[in-house]
Amino acid sequence: MNSLKVDVAIIGAGSAGMSAYKAARKHTDRVVVIEQGPYGTTCARVGCMPSKLLIAAADHAHAVATGEPFGVTVAGLKIDGAAVMARVRRERDRFVGFVLDTVDGWPDAHKLSGAARFEAPGRLRVADTCVEAARVIIATGATPAVPAGWRERLGDRLVVNDDVFEWDALPESVAVVGTGVVGLELAQALHRLGVRVRLFGRSQRVGPLTDPALQAAVAAWINATLPYSGNVGEPEVDRDGDGVVVTWKDERGHERRERFAFVLAAAGRRPALAGLDLDKAGIPLDARGRPVFDPATGRIGDTPVFIAGDADDDRPVLHEAADEGRIAGDNAGRYPDVRPAERRTPLTIVFTDPQMAIAGASHADLTRRGVAFAQGAASFADQGRARTMGRNLGEMRVYAGKADGRLLGAELFGPDAEHLAHLLAWAIQRGDTVTDALAAPFYHPVVEEGLRTALQNLARALRDAS
Repeated sequence: MNSLKVDVAIIGAGSAGMSAYKAARKHTDRVVVIEQGPYGTTCARVGCMPSKLLIAAADHAHAVATGEPFGVTVAGLKIDGAAVMARVRRERDRFVGFVLDTVDGWPDAHKLSGAARFEAPGRLRVADTCVEAARVIIATGATPAVPAGWRERLGDRLVVNDDVFEWDALPESVAVVGTGVVGLELAQALHRLGVRVRLFGRSQRVGPLTDPALQAAVAAWINATLPYSGNVGEPEVDRDGDGVVVTWKDERGHERRERFAFVLAAAGRRPALAGLDLDKAGIPLDARGRPVFDPATGRIGDTPVFIAGDADDDRPVLHEAADEGRIAGDNAGRYPDVRPAERRTPLTIVFTDPQMAIAGASHADLTRRGVAFAQGAASFADQGRARTMGRNLGEMRVYAGKADGRLLGAELFGPDAEHLAHLLAWAIQRGDTVTDALAAPFYHPVVEEGLRTALQNLARALRDAS
């Protein structure tokens, strides 16, 4: 049995783990990063970047196929699925290479390969090595949620988003189960690339937006643009030779069946905590067996154990994972001097077309907290720049506190939502009021003029409420 004593042991080398390592090393060089799989962040390997590469190809195909309103037509559109996937993998590998270069620069003594599990508080077992750690950071990320029994019944006909980017070519058909961020992005991209797709929603909700008006707009859009079956619970799936038969009941209660080459399980991700033996870690766990932690410090209870990234299931997006890793690594490194950090304004973006985004507090957040807020709305249907681009679909809602007029949050569904959401997140983080935001310059003609309309309507709503 080998033994290793360190000040900080970090379990996981994804975005959060790498950020934690960099922060912890500012305080101590007695650090080890334990990784049981390949190095490289989930975003670079199977998440953010590969999906955006696929979406980029889909957007190009869609632009060519829908040019007629602009007087631009292209005869004989051909989508080479093998070439599409070759570029996805090639560029994906390039991004991963940057990550591997960083890891290669770490001292060998700071890297330990294998699956870690707690044997006791402060003691980890990794294969034949016992790691005694004064502090531990759990940064194991998350894994796709797959319904029980699906893997056994479907075998290689079941895929998760991680698997899609290993395809050598595009399949003939895919059933996408799940209407969260991953399901929506991949379903639309595959559909635009010529794959026969049907999207299945377990409930009536589509996407992350919570404002009732925007949820209705998204539902109308998805029904008009994709083969979609919502509120079906968990459809039945059965292997059928080299394919899968999916059975579900439609909105009238009639049973329907359709055959696909693959089923893509895209119903979210779960913290990858199995196998850690957290019950032996001496840390508080909730009813689901997940650590109880402070988001401002990353600390679990009053113990010297910290958690960061998708493993904590708090804000499961890359920039938040990196922030949480930095916070946890900094506090673990300087322990017991644990300091709360100010978190950035929440920001969520869905790269569908139209895009969806939430900046700051959502409608549901504000309602749940009982905040007195006013809202301003704007539609993209007749917004000048959006109409010139032929992308005049969607709407937005911006929220501000009735007491002081400060911007609190926004939900958006429309063109260039990723950019509008950034502007709003920055304004919210600065503490801007609606008046402050309207004092900023707005060029013409730009999509941002739609944001100005929403802010003007919000200003009127605040005056009416006073």
